[in-house]
Amino acid sequence: MDTEDKKTPSPKMVAELREAFRLFDKDGDGSISTDELGTVMRNLGQFPSIDELNTMLKEIDIDGDGTFSFEEFVQVMANMGGLNEQSEEDEEEELRQAFRVFDKSGCGYITPSDLRGVLQNIGEDLTEEEIDEMIAEVDIDGDGRIDFEEFIACMRSDSEEEEKS
Repeated sequence: MDTEDKKTPSPKMVAELREAFRLFDKDGDGSISTDELGTVMRNLGQFPSIDELNTMLKEIDIDGDGTFSFEEFVQVMANMGGLNEQSEEDEEEELRQAFRVFDKSGCGYITPSDLRGVLQNIGEDLTEEEIDEMIAEVDIDGDGRIDFEEFIACMRSDSEEEEKS
């Protein structure tokens, strides 16, 4: 693959990449450390050793500073073909996979306790009221939980808002 052939991501893609990067960049310093990479991977059910994490980081750390910047993240995604616009079917499958991360019991909806569990796993410790507010913002039918259609509507409206900014 020719790495000189740089693809320029669309504004929508940059917004999506930035959001993904923020999940890894726990301390918000603009770079991902070995510890942050390990935390996210463990939250995703992967348990790499410190040596494996160091090896991964070395492979993607283009400037050799021991961390992974947003610019390096975009470059790696471009080299992996991750900047291609998705078809609607691919996007829906990706959303379905994301929904499954939250829907721990596989019952077809996200409960406040499901949301709390996922947020705690990524280091967000919100109050019960804050969780209820998040659910209420997305809960179109008012049943106190988020079904897949509500989840899709929320995710699509978020990405449309990011495109405008």
